[in-house]
Amino acid sequence: MRFSIITPNYNGGRFLEQTLASVTAQADVELEYIVVDGGSTDASHQIIARHASKIARTIIEKDTGPANAINKGLAAATGDVLAWLNADDIYYPGALERVRQVFEQRPDAAICFGGCPIIDAQGREIRSAITRFKELFYPISSRFTYQCINYLSQPALFFRRSAFEQAGPLRENMRAAWDYDFILRLWRSGGAAQVPGRPLAAFRWHEQSISGQHFARQFQEEYEAARADAGSLAPQTLIHYCVRWGIVGAYSLMARRRKSCA
Repeated sequence: MRFSIITPNYNGGRFLEQTLASVTAQADVELEYIVVDGGSTDASHQIIARHASKIARTIIEKDTGPANAINKGLAAATGDVLAWLNADDIYYPGALERVRQVFEQRPDAAICFGGCPIIDAQGREIRSAITRFKELFYPISSRFTYQCINYLSQPALFFRRSAFEQAGPLRENMRAAWDYDFILRLWRSGGAAQVPGRPLAAFRWHEQSISGQHFARQFQEEYEAARADAGSLAPQTLIHYCVRWGIVGAYSLMARRRKSCA
């Protein structure tokens, strides 16, 4: 079982070294690592060069955003299992080998996911209550549940090539929720299997991240994607609508608190 991992990057040198190292250290599986850089002007190219011996392909050219960059990587990928890891997130040691084992045990699964804490710029876990809340849905994971609420963390999610071929590429006209829309489409190809135990990856939250800057737009787009997938009058759509406003309210409150403490 061959893995293809894509890292999109544009001026992400602040965290890129950690991201690349966390992927190239996954030595227990057959790995094709693809880095897609949108023409960075910071130290990214020097950082990528330091890891060149373990990167199968580097694409350096202008793109129209992260979704476009990831689509380029997915188009070039040859693996049986695909995923992307953004230039500020990390994998934990042995993550891909654990994913491989679960996919082999669950040939019916189109998607494989695991735990994914939120970390800050210094790598410290934050917002643990949000992580625990998401994990409550793992035992009842289903396409229905995912249409109601986005509880899967993209850095810790992997999918089969066959599911990707059926789902098609990421929507590049979305600003913040193209991953949620894409995962909804992946789910049409089969079930999702959880990797038990310790987390697979960590999602880094910081002020410059997409979720840090555009969370209201993100949850609006997620609602629209769920409505399109489940249907305007489906109970999942109504549940998602209510959940969306609760989450946006909580995030807005946290944003105001950060500003008041600054």
